[in-house]
Amino acid sequence: MNNLKNLRGTVDLLPDQLTKWQNVEKILLEQLARASIKEIRTPILEMTELFIRGIGEGTDVVSKEMYTFLDRGERSCTLRPEGTASVARAFIQNGMSSNPLQKLWYMGPMFRYERPQAGRQRQFHQLGVEFIGYDSVRSDVEIVALAWDVLSKLGIKELNLEINTLGDVSDRLNFQKSFLKWLEINKNSLDIDSQNRITKNPLRILDSKDIQTKKALKNAPRLFNFLSEKSHKRYLDFKQQLEVLKIPYVENFNLVRGLDYYTHTAFEITSGALGSQATVCGGGRYDNLIKQMGGPNTPAIGFAIGLERLILLAGNELEVPRNTDIYIINKGYIAEPLAMDLSRKLKKYDLLVELDLSGSSFSKQFKKANKLKSKSIIVIGDDEATKREFIIRLFDQSGNANKEEVISLENDFELEKWINNNLLAK
Repeated sequence: MNNLKNLRGTVDLLPDQLTKWQNVEKILLEQLARASIKEIRTPILEMTELFIRGIGEGTDVVSKEMYTFLDRGERSCTLRPEGTASVARAFIQNGMSSNPLQKLWYMGPMFRYERPQAGRQRQFHQLGVEFIGYDSVRSDVEIVALAWDVLSKLGIKELNLEINTLGDVSDRLNFQKSFLKWLEINKNSLDIDSQNRITKNPLRILDSKDIQTKKALKNAPRLFNFLSEKSHKRYLDFKQQLEVLKIPYVENFNLVRGLDYYTHTAFEITSGALGSQATVCGGGRYDNLIKQMGGPNTPAIGFAIGLERLILLAGNELEVPRNTDIYIINKGYIAEPLAMDLSRKLKKYDLLVELDLSGSSFSKQFKKANKLKSKSIIVIGDDEATKREFIIRLFDQSGNANKEEVISLENDFELEKWINNNLLAK
């Protein structure tokens, strides 16, 4: 029993750590609500076929990283490695195409069998946003601006936006013919992983991090040079609108993202504060995915943000837990049930209330309240309970009591008045 540990690549999030998680999530949800984006929740477990068809069989995610198994009904199941395919499946299955314009967000655990490192685990958490049914370049700009503003709101420093266009299907096919010819000639200049991708997913070679391969790719054909006039204009409009919004960007013509379903706009937001694993947010347009999965022809664009990396980068002020507003010190046969009833009344206000359940001495309970830096302390012993009253004390930032009042347990008006004047007053 002593040897039981969590699996490699999974972590326990303890109460002290979760303060920052919860503060980050609160800011995220506020920003999404202000942008009129609605939540969707999909299962963690899906049919394996969903990801093979949705992400692409030749991708690293599907071929190397998925947690896949047969259930007792001999069905192939997979723990979701990303969220877009599940949202697309839900959109089709639940008849959401009858209202094709949808702005959706999701948040939750994802699973990939990767080498664990700072900000990257095998069970990780992701926030995703999907604009479904939107095809204008304005929707591309809006979703990039949303991601940029959310990260800025969290106090993340050294943000950089990298953009590229992958063109439409015809553009990519024309490019791929030329690129494959180049790959045949220059195969020996590539790293082994890139050589293996030639027949499976050649576009991913453009995103190689291998120094030798990156050097060789400088002489490779560029997808940008194979864009149709329409695709080229779309990309130009996209850049111009980013400039109007004063969102700085850098063009990275090797940015292709890791999934097969992207078309036109692809983007990543990185942070110089994160070292080698700099990507915080990535996304792009996927106009063919929903049709490819059996739904109607529906354009879409989205992004995903890894929460573990976000937590590493978010401002330190988000780590500070909110102090307890009221700590209820209580002891005695008569006092304790009355204290519990009082704590229930207090919880209807926007207050953090802690009822001491230890039954220890008053002095020990006072020490606990002081350690928590409680803004106020209620004292109720059997003497107070007999008189049907309690003592409430307000403390300043130095921990000194600067106000005390005795309030009847039956006088809810006086209690509310005291709370409004001393704890809720701005």
